[in-house]
Amino acid sequence: MIRRAFLALALGGTSLMTSHAMADAYPVKPLRVVVPYAAGGGSDIVARALGEKLSKKLGQPIIVDNKAGASGIIGTDAVAKAAPDGYTLLVTITQSVLTNQFLYNRLPYDPRKDLTLVNVIADAPLVLVTTPSLPVRSVKELADYGRAHKGKVSYASWGVGSYPHLAGAYFSKVTHGEMVHVPYKGEAPMLQDLLGGQVQWAVASVLSAKPYIQSGKLKAIAVTGTQRSQVLPDLPTFAEAGMDDNAFKVLGWIGLLAPVGTPAPVVARLDEEVRALIQTQDMQARFSALGLRPVGSTPAQSQAIFAREWPVWKTLVAESGAKLD
Repeated sequence: MIRRAFLALALGGTSLMTSHAMADAYPVKPLRVVVPYAAGGGSDIVARALGEKLSKKLGQPIIVDNKAGASGIIGTDAVAKAAPDGYTLLVTITQSVLTNQFLYNRLPYDPRKDLTLVNVIADAPLVLVTTPSLPVRSVKELADYGRAHKGKVSYASWGVGSYPHLAGAYFSKVTHGEMVHVPYKGEAPMLQDLLGGQVQWAVASVLSAKPYIQSGKLKAIAVTGTQRSQVLPDLPTFAEAGMDDNAFKVLGWIGLLAPVGTPAPVVARLDEEVRALIQTQDMQARFSALGLRPVGSTPAQSQAIFAREWPVWKTLVAESGAKLD
């Protein structure tokens, strides 16, 4: 019995040393970070900023590979099918690993089975804004106005299946407003028509809407998420404004993912280094300039976020009726 106990202890110690050795040795060659969207977007900027600093910490080059197309599906699929060795990673937004699962009838990958979320790097609260002429100053007043003017109130989004579309459709449905959705190809044209009064309200990024809010050209009502925006601290969250619904608590985020089966010591090493970098003043300033809130959650925390938000996004897409096939 003593001999068996000694062997078990020895094997356990060997396993522990092997894990530490693997983490210490990794990486031994360049890493490829796939961004499934075009260069210049938020996920691309974050990937390049982190990659530049992470390569110095890991002692290996990090190549950012923009594999855009099909709403993020092409690049995400490439990582889902890559070898789980820690040398092919994904930096992406919520769409390619959460909402696409419900917007498309069939995906070439299953986010829950083929990918593991290493770190939620940052998230982005959005703000509900209206034209100054719309006679509402709160979430309740917007809901009441919509019910009183059924079919005559319009809301904008930067595309079918985007969070502004899903949130707007859900708001319209639960408040019985029968509001009209007007989709645009991007946030810039959406905001231009909102400023021009062609549409009456929208959910927009805080960064893009802030100058118009400050100049009085748009009226801010509430922000999404579970806490107030640091950029617009006087605005209530939807929950504080009386609409305590998970649909308005989820946020779009940028995350670091790896293929399922990537060794735990490698995942832990990546997470440790990324979380340390997120806390630096330089990265915090970069996030702030993009309108992002740094998060830096552990793998366990990140996967809990993913599991918690999965049914919320499923409901939002179902209620909107949106499909991209």
